[in-house]
Amino acid sequence: MSAEPFHERIAAIRRRDPRYAAEAYIFCFEALDHTLKMLGIDSEDKRRHVTGPELLEGVRDLALRNFGALARMVFESWGLRETRDFGHIVFHLVDSGLMGKTEEDRIDDFVGVYQFAAVLDDQWRRLPYFDPATPYQPPPGKAKGPVVPEAEGSATQGTSGGEA
Repeated sequence: MSAEPFHERIAAIRRRDPRYAAEAYIFCFEALDHTLKMLGIDSEDKRRHVTGPELLEGVRDLALRNFGALARMVFESWGLRETRDFGHIVFHLVDSGLMGKTEEDRIDDFVGVYQFAAVLDDQWRRLPYFDPATPYQPPPGKAKGPVVPEAEGSATQGTSGGEA
């Protein structure tokens, strides 16, 4: 593995193929860690091979958890439009020595695994931690929102965007 810093290696990949944002590469590593946890792989035993479809399941789950209804929009802003794009990212990382692969791994393993629209636009509503009927509750000890002092004489003054 090269001694070149991680961010410089990602920048070199992007100079060769600028289709994907640096965030997409970072997210791919985060999704790999997330996938290993989903599969019950101990963090000390990260040598276990993850297949393309397994990684894509981790990608889907992590995207929904991190970005919710905006997941597909985030992916599109990073240049990701289909599951094959994650295959390109993985193989760029492999070629740069940042990820490994087996002889059986192919970019076709990432082709057509699912449609982003089908799994990102609608599935976030089905997640067990998403309940639109339940209002947001901040963690204990955290403020419930911005504290806006009321203006004298009216409870509605100061809400028009003017200075308080």
